[in-house]
Amino acid sequence: MDHLWAPWRLAYVAAAKPPTDGDPCFICRGLRESDDRANLIARRSDHCVTVLNRFPYNNGHLLIAPCAHKGVLRELSTEEVVEIQQTITRLLDALDRLLRPEGYNIGLNLGRAAGAGLPGHLHWHLVPRWNGDTNFMPVLTDVKVIAQSLDSLWELLVDELADKMK
Repeated sequence: MDHLWAPWRLAYVAAAKPPTDGDPCFICRGLRESDDRANLIARRSDHCVTVLNRFPYNNGHLLIAPCAHKGVLRELSTEEVVEIQQTITRLLDALDRLLRPEGYNIGLNLGRAAGAGLPGHLHWHLVPRWNGDTNFMPVLTDVKVIAQSLDSLWELLVDELADKMK
């Protein structure tokens, strides 16, 4: 295996990330505010929230998080665990109807070293996938092509969830 050394990245990796607007947790901030559209909140329930990823890996990329600010799995109550898993299952059904993906990546990054951009608030990523959805654009131009606007996806998803997830 070849190694590509990039010592200039150490400053980014090792540096603490200060909050940019006084509140480091966009999930908690969104839950406190009432404008779900501006905060990309597609659904709120008793124990979890569904948020569109502002920087999606793919069209339909969602985040599912407990409403409470918790960063460790053992802190979740049984009710939170069950509702999060049920929500993920229902979201799969909704995305199947809306976007017709051919597969999904579903995952949880625990800690900044594992890729968690918000390590203090647990959140599961649900990423729809299609055969051939990877291409040369990210490699050659550092650009990811997303076929649908977040605003358009928010409207479709909120309508779908209101009808199907009561």
